[in-house]
Amino acid sequence: MAVPDMFQILSDPTRRRLVDALRNGEHSVSELVAVVDIGQPGVSRQLAVLQEARFVTVRPEGRRRLYSLRPEPFQELDEWMLGYRAMWEQRLDRFAAQLDRRGKTRPKNKEEQK
Repeated sequence: MAVPDMFQILSDPTRRRLVDALRNGEHSVSELVAVVDIGQPGVSRQLAVLQEARFVTVRPEGRRRLYSLRPEPFQELDEWMLGYRAMWEQRLDRFAAQLDRRGKTRPKNKEEQK
């Protein structure tokens, strides 16, 4: 799946709440209804979107369906973010170095000289 599709899927607040709830492990639809506080048809619809986008997997257990997160899309997202993370870390390192240089060259006030 392309990265922009991931962002589109995760842009929905209900789907993000479902993903957050599933971080703690497998849950049934009825358990997730209580977490996101919307009706069962709405939860089922959002879970279907997440399943189609490969964010979740479903395991039948009798009449219940248990949903859990798949790690792959999150790993793909993390890999995509690595380039941006490195860019920001470099910028923050340069900023910290500049602050250190300014701190060393700044004249001390009277309180610090005592």
